[in-house]
Amino acid sequence: MASIEFVGVSKRFPDGTVAVDDMSLVVEDGEFMIFVGPSGCGKTTALRMVAGLEGITSGEIRIGGRVVNDLEPPDRDIAMVFQNYALYPHMTVAANIGFPLKMQRFSKAEMQARVAEVTQQVGIGALLDRKPSELSGGQRQRVAMARAMVRHPQAYLMDEPLSNLDAKLRVQMRAELVKLHRRLSVTTIYVTHDQTEAMTLGQRVAVIDQGVIQQVETPQNLYRNPTNTFVASFIGSPPMNFVEGRLDGGRVVIGDHVVDLPERAGASATGDRDVLVGLRPEDFADARLAPAGGASVVRAEIDLAEQLGPETYVYFQVPGFEVVEVGERPADLEGSLCARLDPRTSAAPGESLDLVLNPNGVRLFDPQTGLAFF
Repeated sequence: MASIEFVGVSKRFPDGTVAVDDMSLVVEDGEFMIFVGPSGCGKTTALRMVAGLEGITSGEIRIGGRVVNDLEPPDRDIAMVFQNYALYPHMTVAANIGFPLKMQRFSKAEMQARVAEVTQQVGIGALLDRKPSELSGGQRQRVAMARAMVRHPQAYLMDEPLSNLDAKLRVQMRAELVKLHRRLSVTTIYVTHDQTEAMTLGQRVAVIDQGVIQQVETPQNLYRNPTNTFVASFIGSPPMNFVEGRLDGGRVVIGDHVVDLPERAGASATGDRDVLVGLRPEDFADARLAPAGGASVVRAEIDLAEQLGPETYVYFQVPGFEVVEVGERPADLEGSLCARLDPRTSAAPGESLDLVLNPNGVRLFDPQTGLAFF
């Protein structure tokens, strides 16, 4: 096992596109690190540079303290699991898994022992004589994992390995990956654009946008304390709402409503200036089911209601609230806020609903820089 270090790493393509910009990050020995961000943000390029599949324009990558910039992929002692599994269709499962050992000239007996060991760990011992075409998507994913594990590498690199699976199987495989990492404790970098995967799998998560790391934190700290509007909007589903506001001492004024900020806001929430107010969907509650208790109540005009069983999503507008769009949203919901409400809430488009706003959930951002200050 080994740590993986990015030291001022950049990647510029011949057409001038900067895919990774001055990345500095340490993935600790045995850590499960997630790289998450929108398509084209540079996360896969960063992974491929660790693997040696992409050259580095500047900076250093170190694996186990050793600079690997000029090492060929086979000499880096890492294993990669791809999105499309990259299995050899003419080989059996056993031959696919054992292929890396065959290239390293392991004895037949040792190959068989290692293949038996890893197939037992990932639960595919009964499939060794089958071809990839005879396997389900989940089984092929397990074969790809076993092929990576069989070499006992210093680190695993995973590039969206679950993206081709259906929703139910993705949930199952996420749980299996967590258990597998707990058992093996091998340094892992996992790339995904799915923030649910990021939040459920990672010990730490690096959020990347336009080749730049925006924030590196544990999943819960990332959710509760985003460093800027990009992270706040990308992490969380449905995403954070943003509205224009004005800071007035220890209060924030939004339209005709005044919200008293919690005492922990302290000195960061003093002064008198324009702010961008961030509100998570769960920071609203149906006033018919949750007494206000002195909190601010807003009158919501319903655009759309989605009853999902355990919760109800309500998309709405509040007169006087100027919604600011951050990130991508469906065109027909632009200008709407979203609330995650009790499943007993019943609302229909065109109706009005009183919602209690939880002041403890308020986050404040600078309108110009997008940086959080509370």
